Amino acid sequence: MIDLNADLGEGFGRWALTDDDALLSVVTSANVACGFHAGDPSVMRRVCDLAVERGVRIGAQVSYRDLAGFGRRAMDVPADELAAEVAYQIGALRVFAQAAGADVAYVKPHGALYNRTVHDAEQARAVVAGVRLAGGALPVLGLPGSRLLTAAGEAGLAGVPEAFADRAYTARGTLVPRREANSVVTDEDAVVRRALGFAVQGAVEAADGTTVAVAARSLCVHGDTPNAARIAARVREALETSGVGIGAFA
Repeated sequence: MIDLNADLGEGFGRWALTDDDALLSVVTSANVACGFHAGDPSVMRRVCDLAVERGVRIGAQVSYRDLAGFGRRAMDVPADELAAEVAYQIGALRVFAQAAGADVAYVKPHGALYNRTVHDAEQARAVVAGVRLAGGALPVLGLPGSRLLTAAGEAGLAGVPEAFADRAYTARGTLVPRREANSVVTDEDAVVRRALGFAVQGAVEAADGTTVAVAARSLCVHGDTPNAARIAARVREALETSGVGIGAFA
């Protein structure tokens, strides 16, 4: 059994990036942008309504305050401030999730914050503190072996390991930085093969050709990857054909 998640609601005003309608017909968990890297109240409300209608779990995708950089620029934010901003984002999404008849089911950092919490214990603890401040013992999605999942466990939260079907990996099991060539896997057949590798074998081929073990409970397909909805549909079909059950972790 594996969860299939995607980053959704990544629009703002008249600008739209993700095909939320199509992706919500495929995934089991929706990482909804909460206004700091993308998303606005109207977008958040619409995604929550559609997610509940289609039985998809709603997750808060929290970020550094970086609309201009889409949350992918490195930032140094004091721990107390970061915790408050994480709680703020969760609270904003919770309003629309509850109005739609559900609630925020989990939390996942986005972009630079996600990558920072792989190795930065202080920032990881700040994210977890923000989750606790928002109320409820929400599960936290993160990279296997990350400081974020360690901090979540220490705080009594469920740390859920995830893998990325459309991102390149280093030999250490971390993501290849986006500034480097070929960091994003766009070949659809390759994405499908990698998804099967994660789900069936618990492993992926790293950028240097070595095999890296990756034990994941959730599998991500980025909503802003070209043809993301079609790729996600192909991934789900391949997993189901191989006997892998698809279901939300939360």
